[in-house]
Amino acid sequence: MGKLIITNGRIILPDSYLDDHVVICNNGVIERVCLKSDFSFSESDEIIDARGKYVSPGFIDIHTHGGGGHDFMDGTIEAYLGAAETHARYGTTLLLPTTLTSTFDELMKTFSVYREAVKRNTKGAKFLGLHLEGPYFAYNQRGAQDPKYLRNPEPKEYNKILAESDDIVRWSLAPELPGAFDFGKILTSKNILPSIAHSDAIYEEVLEAFEAGFTHSTHLYSAMSTITRKNAFRYAGVIEAAYLIDDMTVEIIADGVHLPKSLLQFVYKFKGPDKTALCTDSMRGAGMPDGKSILGSLEKGQEVIIEDGVAKLPDRTAFAGSVATADRLVRTMMNLANVSLLETIKMMTLTPAKIMKIDASKGSIAEGKDADITIFDENIQVSHTISEGNVIFRS
Repeated sequence: MGKLIITNGRIILPDSYLDDHVVICNNGVIERVCLKSDFSFSESDEIIDARGKYVSPGFIDIHTHGGGGHDFMDGTIEAYLGAAETHARYGTTLLLPTTLTSTFDELMKTFSVYREAVKRNTKGAKFLGLHLEGPYFAYNQRGAQDPKYLRNPEPKEYNKILAESDDIVRWSLAPELPGAFDFGKILTSKNILPSIAHSDAIYEEVLEAFEAGFTHSTHLYSAMSTITRKNAFRYAGVIEAAYLIDDMTVEIIADGVHLPKSLLQFVYKFKGPDKTALCTDSMRGAGMPDGKSILGSLEKGQEVIIEDGVAKLPDRTAFAGSVATADRLVRTMMNLANVSLLETIKMMTLTPAKIMKIDASKGSIAEGKDADITIFDENIQVSHTISEGNVIFRS
């Protein structure tokens, strides 16, 4: 087999653009990035003519529940593969399948299905590992999480879960719950990222949690505490802590609905592109038309409504996950929040790679890194998605 060559595109680097260069991919990695005039094409090479479009690192979504009518909690290989193929159409080359609060049996089934789906996933975005969202959440910050499954972290349960799967790379929970700090330390020791989510913690609790390994904040502003009063005294919450702790990273659902323009700009201004990742937090409605849908598994999930570019609880009292795809996040940050393309792409590629500690091989176009590449036009309409040198979507 020959090499995969991408030519006639504007290559996006972390802090600049490259014109008149080609990207040479060989055996799944980027072999060279060089001037077009310095390279000779072979008849066996596969040539992709970018036709003046942007050549970007592949989009990395570190928080998604599904898409294309599929949810990872469906517990089927078809759901995993279908969601992965859906997100590949919108430029995602790597994603982190995310669970919801559920029964213990559903979680166990997810582990075995995930392992098989990894083996069979040849046409969709690759799986980075599993992200468990819950069930250790604050009741008052549950959002769309099913309250009947909420509980505190108990060693007997979470040690059994950890023993069942080596695929967990991230776990979102409320750090103020009894036993959460000790749990966070265990996760960190296993190279699993503890993330603060659905939490009523005050700043002092978040600071202690950060020192225990909770270095990331899940979907900032969604289902988390802000300034509260107790016995007439004010206390800063999770949101304020995310800004006060300089080294804490955050992710935002930049669909333009979960966070309006003002908050998108606020996060960008005070956390910056190196500490902010864009995530879809998408449910099965991503890439699907408006109407009724299900959050969570088809069997035990909750009915939701897709309208106004978001999923809502039936009584419309809360959002129930987004229906965004990665390309929409990029467009929103650029067109609504007025962030540059370079910095927006960093938040969709290199920053999430650094948060998940995979930036040695993912997140930027550089020699020796995996050939994960997305090609799109000035409207962020994706024409090619390439995962480890394989074209998994072509418009």
